[in-house]
Amino acid sequence: MKKYNVTVNGTKYEVTLEAVDASEVKAAPAAPAAPAAPAPAAAPANGETVTSPMPGTILAVNVSNGSVVKKGDVLLVLEAMKMENEILAPCDGTVASVNTTKGSSVETGAVLCVIA
Repeated sequence: MKKYNVTVNGTKYEVTLEAVDASEVKAAPAAPAAPAAPAPAAAPANGETVTSPMPGTILAVNVSNGSVVKKGDVLLVLEAMKMENEILAPCDGTVASVNTTKGSSVETGAVLCVIA
């Protein structure tokens, strides 16, 4: 066994480490998989698709299927680079499908919802 002094964020600690044989090393358990986002629904032929402008996390979903929206209404809130970005309705219409949920991670171009 060997003793070491370690400083973490300005605080000193004394630690003791024991050398082990490679046969004694156990594999760490696998990390649980992140929840998958819902599968995107097909856009109606005459629907307006609303996509994510950047990768981020959905903080709020303000609409649901069948919601009537006006151009400029806030549909979702997307957190990206520690900033909250409001995703606005590009047109008047009815929400045909919502393809994400609160807490989901989305990539650039991911379909967030469809307005018919």
